[in-house]
This record gives sequence, structure tokens and C-alpha cells, in this order.
Amino acid sequence: MKLTEIDFGAAQPIEGYGPGFFRLGGVVHPAPVLFVPGQVVTWGGFDDIDALLPLADQVDVLFIGTGRDIGHIPAALRDTLEAAGLGVEVMSSPAACRTYNVLLSEGRRVAIALLPVGEAEAEA
Repeated sequence: MKLTEIDFGAAQPIEGYGPGFFRLGGVVHPAPVLFVPGQVVTWGGFDDIDALLPLADQVDVLFIGTGRDIGHIPAALRDTLEAAGLGVEVMSSPAACRTYNVLLSEGRRVAIALLPVGEAEAEA
């Protein structure tokens, strides 16, 4: 028995990231991007609330990765998402990827919206 093996079931974890992209299921997706289990959506950043609102019926928590460093999201965006019943957690994109993968492995209903990381943070 391997104690370090993680079973994601049918869900796909984020495998890596670099300047301007995130890798999921062996496919590189340009950032910004939105990952919902079983779905990849192009995301237009903080102004693209229409891509995020439908998630209120699909997931319990939305992680928002703000790039290389943690940053604030616009208050109106947070207020609108929370009013729709969506839990919102904001963190740097690398931390959001790790947290998303952990909760995904636990079978939780999560989604992640990611802004790109900078050159210095790249890891593939």
C-alpha cells in the first residue's frame, strides 16, 4: 500500500503552471483560466463575473488565484459571488492550485479561477 498515492477519481488535478499558463490533464491552458471539475473555461479576469456566477449551483468553494502574489479582489466581485451563495477564498495562484488539488482529492465540490504567475514563479 502506497501511503503517498492520491486518488482523484475522475477529477483532474492541476499538474503545473508557468508564465501565462496552467496545465491540467496534460493539456496547457493559457491564463487566466477557470477550472471546474470536468470543465475548462476561458476566464476574463476580475471583470468576467458572468463566468463565475453559474458556479454557485455547482460548487461550494471558489478559489481565486491572484497571480504570483496574494492580492485583493474587487469588493463588488466578492460581494456578488457571496450573495449568490458561493464561498470565495483568495490566495496566490500557486497556493490556490495546491489547495484546490487537496480538496479535489477529498471529493469536495471546488472550482478555481486563476490569474497567471510571473516569470520568477514559473515551474513546469
